[in-house]
Amino acid sequence: MIRMSSKTKLKPEEVVRRAVSFFGPGGYGLEVKNKSTDCIYFEGGGGNVGVIASAEGKEVSVELVSREWDYQVKEFLGDIS
Repeated sequence: MIRMSSKTKLKPEEVVRRAVSFFGPGGYGLEVKNKSTDCIYFEGGGGNVGVIASAEGKEVSVELVSREWDYQVKEFLGDIS
């Protein structure tokens, strides 16, 4: 399991939208199991990915927790940072 975090200037809703594009059916093909405006949870490929985006002033803190998708989590954080 991996837990990583980063800061971004994107709004929480945009982080979730990009996570769907990256990890979801149009990306790595993971299934969306739970979604709200500031968090999303995916399952598939023998693992899972959770994304939480929290506004902190002018920046947004993004935390990802993953099992079996470590490389992709790092790639996603690089894309949104």
